[in-house]
Amino acid sequence: MDIKSSEERSRNMAAIRSKDTKPEIIFRKLLFSKGLRYRKNVSYIPGHPDLYLAKYRTAIFVHGCFWHRHTGCKYAYVPKTRQDYWNNKFINNIARDRAVAEMLAAKNIKCLIVWECTVKNMARSAEIANQVVSDCIQFLNSEQQYCEL
Repeated sequence: MDIKSSEERSRNMAAIRSKDTKPEIIFRKLLFSKGLRYRKNVSYIPGHPDLYLAKYRTAIFVHGCFWHRHTGCKYAYVPKTRQDYWNNKFINNIARDRAVAEMLAAKNIKCLIVWECTVKNMARSAEIANQVVSDCIQFLNSEQQYCEL
């Protein structure tokens, strides 16, 4: 049983944005402060990445743990109502993410996934933020094609 009415739930879900989310803004600011320059929401790159670093041919996606099903994460829960709908939604999201990663690899574009829970931890601790940004920079300079942080 949902604790909100269907109108309230609909209003909440409609307010969830796909661009310029708080985790994305936090991560962008940290990259910019380290001298990395990027383009936002590039439409000509498969998957319309949140950030695209042309110098490194790297697409960065800041994924919400709930929507993209971060394995083992406390934020990747399944709602108690309409479970069939949600399970189908999540399966489709995972399949789309996999297809996007394959399209990027075919175009020789590196793919970096930064999870929402990682960004939340970065916001809490400067030490964690510095470590994640250095891991990101290390990935940019490596030959590795795919990475999740």
